[in-house]
Amino acid sequence: MIIQQLSIFLENKTGRLTEVTQVLGQAGINLSAFSMAESSDFGIMRVILSDPEKAQHLLTEKGFTVTLSDVVCLRVPNTPGTLSQALLVLSEAGVSIEYMYAFARKDDAALVVIRANDTQRCIDALQSSNLNLVKASEMYDF
Repeated sequence: MIIQQLSIFLENKTGRLTEVTQVLGQAGINLSAFSMAESSDFGIMRVILSDPEKAQHLLTEKGFTVTLSDVVCLRVPNTPGTLSQALLVLSEAGVSIEYMYAFARKDDAALVVIRANDTQRCIDALQSSNLNLVKASEMYDF
């Protein structure tokens, strides 16, 4: 249930995001999900992709600062209130969320990527409440 995610630090200058996507595309690495955050000096691109270790190696070789971290992906119905129920489970289990991002799918589901302070406790809490976690192999193959 643990999914590896890359965080790529990018200077705020034209073309850096293009460089990342070119390196990954030329290597045949597919992006399954990503999120961008920025400050005035740099951005952080968080990505789930088909081959995280290879991507980390290639991007590091090209001079990018890249970290690999563990995240969890939760599948919930794309209806009002379902995310709130899952977050309540995590709150009651004492799991803090560092960040999260989500995307909806055609099948009326939403996938929520969660970076928690304690990944295993997050998994245990969600599974004990019979919530649907996405396997890494499913995320890497989107």
